[in-house]
Amino acid sequence: MSGIIASRRAGAGKRPSNVASEPRWVRAILIGLAGLFLGVAVLLPLSVVFAAAFSKGFDPCWRALTEPETFSAIQLTLLTAAISVPLNTVFGIAAAWLIARYDFWGKSALTTLIDLPFSVSPVIAGLIFVLLFGAQGFWGPWLSAHDVKIIFAVPGIVIATTFVTFPLVAREVLAVMQAQGSDEEQAALTLGAGGLAILLRITLPKIRWGAIYGVILSNARAMGEFGAVSVVSGHIRGQTNTMPLHIEILYNEYNFVGAFTVAALLASLSLVTLFVKKSVELRAALQLRRSAISPAELPPSLTAASDPSPRAGLSAHPNAGRA
Repeated sequence: MSGIIASRRAGAGKRPSNVASEPRWVRAILIGLAGLFLGVAVLLPLSVVFAAAFSKGFDPCWRALTEPETFSAIQLTLLTAAISVPLNTVFGIAAAWLIARYDFWGKSALTTLIDLPFSVSPVIAGLIFVLLFGAQGFWGPWLSAHDVKIIFAVPGIVIATTFVTFPLVAREVLAVMQAQGSDEEQAALTLGAGGLAILLRITLPKIRWGAIYGVILSNARAMGEFGAVSVVSGHIRGQTNTMPLHIEILYNEYNFVGAFTVAALLASLSLVTLFVKKSVELRAALQLRRSAISPAELPPSLTAASDPSPRAGLSAHPNAGRA
């Protein structure tokens, strides 16, 4: 019986793929449609943003970037990302470790709560924090009595951004941990290794590509977040405006050159993030080919990028579109 199953599997492995056997004209049409969609939906808007930014020359762009309010918005955006991304990394790895390595009552509920920011509108998330930390909120009187300001201040922006971007690292690392199992950790524990040594020498090296990929996605989302930050920031110019909020203010004031200049800078940061993401994917694929790393150590998106089979392009990570 096992020989029959093995022979059937071998024959199934040699069966030609329906995708690979499609006529060239069908593939050409599909590639052309995909390229046309990307050109209209991605490349054309980016080109318009950069063209509008430099429509009146370089000097107006430079003046728009060197304005104190613009500089403050850039600083606040980078500060928010610099605080929320490390927090998400620590919380994400801890949550993924808890879910992947332990069985406990409420495990499915915890997994659902991790995905909650994906299903809740960012505006609703901002309103939740206003109801919690606002002047008339649940903790508002206590915060006011102790002269602690969260809403319409930097702490509120950081909290809202951290909430919105929390699932990105957790989901990436969780998928890797569940795929690779815990055999090596258990073996190290049997040999007398401590918990910290297991974490630093076994677990973190095995999940590094998933963690790096989640950090990149979290950073991209943190810099571009608008909805939740718009609710909790108060739109105080020069104090609580991030780059997306500053772009909206400049555009509403008909300062199109300034708005598109800041938008071009934010788009450039996004392109840099995309370049880093692609570099991580290529490096992971290269290391996968050169060493004996199991594909289970990589997140699904990186495994698909390194798989030369035609089916690799059919799999996509569910969080990739949230960046």
